[in-house]
Amino acid sequence: MRDLAWIKRTFILIIYAFILFPIVFIVYISFYKDQFLTFPPSGYTFHWFANALQNESLVSGFIVSFKIAALATLIGVLAGSLASVALVYYPLRGRDFFSAFLLSPLIVPGIVIGTSLYIFYIELARVSGWNPSHNLGGLVMAHTMLTIPWSARLILTNLNMLDRSVEEAARNLGAGRLATLFHITLPRMRSGIIAAALFSFVVSFGDLEVSLLLITPGNTTLPIAMIQYLEYRIDPTIAAASTIQIAIIGVLLLLTDRFVKLAKVV
Repeated sequence: MRDLAWIKRTFILIIYAFILFPIVFIVYISFYKDQFLTFPPSGYTFHWFANALQNESLVSGFIVSFKIAALATLIGVLAGSLASVALVYYPLRGRDFFSAFLLSPLIVPGIVIGTSLYIFYIELARVSGWNPSHNLGGLVMAHTMLTIPWSARLILTNLNMLDRSVEEAARNLGAGRLATLFHITLPRMRSGIIAAALFSFVVSFGDLEVSLLLITPGNTTLPIAMIQYLEYRIDPTIAAASTIQIAIIGVLLLLTDRFVKLAKVV
């Protein structure tokens, strides 16, 4: 039995190492002193972080990604909260269907969503003369399709973990539906809403596939700006930018896990 336990632990460690090695390697490269990859490096430096923060296209991509993620998160969390309350607290017909429909974008590849929206925007422009992809609105709409299902999933998980007897006690004591919703249910949903906001921001901020066909000059997101940088230069600047992105996403995921355990929803 001890041998089996040792083999199991070893296998798990190998899997973790396989998953984490690319991340560790990128972080390590970001501190290289040399422009081209050599091992061992001649030294280590923070120069590439400064270079990434001074690059206009990367900084612009960061700002665009932040704006899109913030707006998509706001809309997605609001819609996900309302949908989750309706699915949990109201006797809706076809509840299982609506729940599955709400979460369905999670099973659709991002590139498929991006391609479908690109075709939809073209047809919309042909019919109405308005093309959402010409401004941030098109990207916000696309990213909202990513944030709504994740928000609904996290908030539904949080609601299903709550003790319903508290709401029932409030109703028995004379509180109406709206009073119970605003004074009992919403305060108890706070952890789920915060987790949904943080995780939705992470999903939107790091998205590449959905945005790939929808960007326009001046509205390029950070992941795509990083790819465009690599078309003309190869140096650790992108590794430094990736390290900053990894750090931001990692902190947000750790904060999310404090409110709703991600193992229960991912």
